Amino acid sequence: MKLKNFITSIQRLLISLKRPSKQTNLKKLQERGETLDSFTFRDATEADIPELGKLHAITWAETYNAKNPDIQLRQYQWQKAFKEENDGSWFCILVVNEKNELVGFAKGKIYKNEGSSEQHGDLNKIYLLSDYQRIGLGRKLFSYVLKRFLSKGVNDMHLFGIPQNPSCAFHEAMGGERLYSEKGTFDGGYHWACLQKSLTKLMQNIS
Repeated sequence: MKLKNFITSIQRLLISLKRPSKQTNLKKLQERGETLDSFTFRDATEADIPELGKLHAITWAETYNAKNPDIQLRQYQWQKAFKEENDGSWFCILVVNEKNELVGFAKGKIYKNEGSSEQHGDLNKIYLLSDYQRIGLGRKLFSYVLKRFLSKGVNDMHLFGIPQNPSCAFHEAMGGERLYSEKGTFDGGYHWACLQKSLTKLMQNIS
């Protein structure tokens, strides 16, 4: 099992090496005349579906080095979420630049375990365009997710991804604790046991 974990860590590293560096993205940010304070964070609406679906497809493809992002599929999935899951159990926070372009998003879901009334959070998706990563924007987006869950009485959160995702390093920097299977393998899952503590620590780092 240690070998499997080692192999996935190497795969994750190789994918991450294809991402722009922090210095490169900070330079691009300056060239665009943007600062971290020039972005707004707001809830997604049905009117955002075309651009949100496009952003979802592109950021997913960038994350996993996939070709031909399926924009129509992602747009359909978001349309379905707004139409069929309109029960207040999920939210989507967008990152928008001054040109009103979407550059990132995060989707959170609230769930209850069978036979329990206690609520838990699921960070279902969090993505930024590659040119906007490693500059602090992801931390801000993550803080909005924590604040939203806490405002709804949710005190802990899970994230279930895949171990090859280069964003695993980000999840761990945000305080996520790795979840291991009974066989000792890491399959991409994380847990935040106390969102208030995580938020307090994160806000200290942001400020």
